[in-house]
Amino acid sequence: MIVTVEDVAAGGHCVARVDGEVYFVRHALPGETVRIEVGERKKRFAFADAVEIIEASPDRVEPPCPYAGPGKCGGCDFQHAAPAAQRRLKARVLTDQLTRIGGVDPAKLEGVEVEELPWEEGALGWRTRMQYAVDDAGRPGLRRHKSHDLIHIDRCAIATERIRESDLLAKRWEGMGAVGVVDSNDDELAVYTQLRRTARPHHKSGPKLVHQNVGEHEFELGFDGFWQVHPAAAPTFLACALDFLDPQEGEAAWDLYAGAGLFAAGLAAAVGDTGRVMAIENAPSSRTAANLAPYKNAGALESDVASIIPDLGSIDLVVLDPPRSGAGPEVVVALGEARPRAICYVACDAGALARDAKDLAIEGYELTRIRAFDAFPMTQHFETIALFEPVYR
Repeated sequence: MIVTVEDVAAGGHCVARVDGEVYFVRHALPGETVRIEVGERKKRFAFADAVEIIEASPDRVEPPCPYAGPGKCGGCDFQHAAPAAQRRLKARVLTDQLTRIGGVDPAKLEGVEVEELPWEEGALGWRTRMQYAVDDAGRPGLRRHKSHDLIHIDRCAIATERIRESDLLAKRWEGMGAVGVVDSNDDELAVYTQLRRTARPHHKSGPKLVHQNVGEHEFELGFDGFWQVHPAAAPTFLACALDFLDPQEGEAAWDLYAGAGLFAAGLAAAVGDTGRVMAIENAPSSRTAANLAPYKNAGALESDVASIIPDLGSIDLVVLDPPRSGAGPEVVVALGEARPRAICYVACDAGALARDAKDLAIEGYELTRIRAFDAFPMTQHFETIALFEPVYR
């Protein structure tokens, strides 16, 4: 059917309505008239693809990747939109999620933008970590949207130049379920394989411990450890978090879901010898304690955040960088009992941030500052850094 597309929605979709039915449409842009092909139907809505553009938005561009579009690779959601338009769409999603789900006053979000991260290739060539699925014949590729079907590609436009120039996609990986690659500050790419999706990665070639440089600090982590995939993300996020928190000499801080210890290291340098920093991370591959060893005022605990945070006592500052699902009520309640003077929330999912913001409001914390960054160009994803401070101090 032919529909008129309305506003953007979360998940890389735009909304269209026909005879009271709601359609979440991929590969479309607000204001366009498109022909859609309906796929999955639910009770109250359906998912669809825009398969013909009848009246195009001025923001529409030719996708730079030949594998982008309906029925093709599902990795990128917005290759059909100019990069500046992508950022505007993401800003609208952020505002909608925080106001509608999180109950945040819209006045607090006026003028919020999703900021471009500096990178020599702009919206392409930024992804330093790639994982490809492998079919029964050993050929690697990327999946269609909401499908197990593989699209076999010869290069990924958003992967870094070193990854694009490697022979990873030309090889056969018989018996494997996935093959992955890490482009770090090391001389070689780290390559790993997995027998199936739930299995632990197995190191194949290159460094087992990879290195990431932020300023004068070198972080060492396992090839399968977490690190931001955009080269400009880690230093930008660290600078923003320190600006928001304004750590003072002698203060105590937590870095929750600390990963390799990026924020903990920055905080340790800021609070000085009389301050203290504790990082909490449950993945050994992050090597958090080793990365904080140069700081005598910092330490790390290998533990689940939700289980240990009630035992940590009072605190001045918190960096909260949870997984995509968010921190959750248990962690938020424990933070409310600890009463830090500031909580810096680093979010990769606007919906999870909104849910936790609602719970933080119940604990007496309000959103006071916010910035968002286009750390995943061409996709629906972005990173948000939000400062929460107690209503009554």
